Amino acid sequence: MKITKIETICLSRPHEPERQWFTGTYRTIKADCAIVVIQTDNGLKGIGEACAYGVPPHIKDWVKWLEPNLIGKDPLEPDIVPHTNGRSWSYDTAVAGIDSALWDLKGKIAGKRVSELLTDTPLDRVRLYASSGCRYNWRKNPHQLIDEALEYIKDGYTAMKFRIGTEWSWDGVTVDKFLGLVKELHQEVNGRMELMLDANCRFTEDQAIVVAKELDKLNFAWFEEPIPGNQIDGYARISASVDMPISGGETLTTQEQFRPYLDKKAYDIVQQDVGICGITEGMRIALTADRYGVGTCPHNWHNGLMTMANAHFVASLPKPKVLELCMIQGPLQWEILKEKPKIEDGWLILPDKPGLGVDLADDLEERFPYIEGGYGIQVKPED
Repeated sequence: MKITKIETICLSRPHEPERQWFTGTYRTIKADCAIVVIQTDNGLKGIGEACAYGVPPHIKDWVKWLEPNLIGKDPLEPDIVPHTNGRSWSYDTAVAGIDSALWDLKGKIAGKRVSELLTDTPLDRVRLYASSGCRYNWRKNPHQLIDEALEYIKDGYTAMKFRIGTEWSWDGVTVDKFLGLVKELHQEVNGRMELMLDANCRFTEDQAIVVAKELDKLNFAWFEEPIPGNQIDGYARISASVDMPISGGETLTTQEQFRPYLDKKAYDIVQQDVGICGITEGMRIALTADRYGVGTCPHNWHNGLMTMANAHFVASLPKPKVLELCMIQGPLQWEILKEKPKIEDGWLILPDKPGLGVDLADDLEERFPYIEGGYGIQVKPED
């Protein structure tokens, strides 16, 4: 069997005004998607989603550039895809999309799920956590966060991650005011759901330590990316200040990049994303982290095909925990697939089919033509 063609499908869907979400100074106006399709001379196809953070047209350009290195190769040949390099998101996400598509193809050839290729003892389902907390506005309705959490409980989710809201300086928000909302949320949830906080690297170290200590008292599952990612020593100090896990690393794509965080005990949980680093490198990172006693809970934003790749990844980990599920991506998330996988009581059931277990829906480019430009726009307080 030989690879005959590799293509990239670039898709978008504008968010209706009521679906637009915001964080910091940005409002998100559309959903994007980049899907890599590998074709073979016997008709089998492998599919993989590359994280749209790499920008779909740029991902497509890199896939086209890499295609000649793979044409004519056996998809089972080891190491036919170059490693991610940690320097270019567009390049790394393109490699990740190719890598995920190859794993899907390998599973179809073997007649096994990808998770069964990765380990002898995979899970057949993975626990999801609802990931959002991006729709509350400090000026208009901060308590939307609490309403949203209660909706997820009603839908059967047992964990939720939220963010820190719109730009604090616009409305005089302080750490104390934010923690007041967090305590209200914790009280309303009342033990029915685990909580996680993602600060999107927006705190200073001093702010982060104050917040971390309060979250620790409230038994939060973890505190994600409290400060800018390059402040490794700061992460180590924050981690040392609390028992609660400190997590991060969603933008990192190689074992080498993770090493200083692991050596300095900066992360208690690593969050590599197979849509950014690929399944192959993602597993290497996870096994290395496990050697340090550090767990893996992957970042997983955007669409359903990438969710399936990350689900097989989680199902194969030495100590599987939870998988992120974006709750605000809109219809593009699952409508790229012919059939949405089953989600029952907050658990994603892995389909009993080979590869990633899903197929692409028809006429995707006609239904979701790519919209040029970024998916987020910078806004002012009055917006």
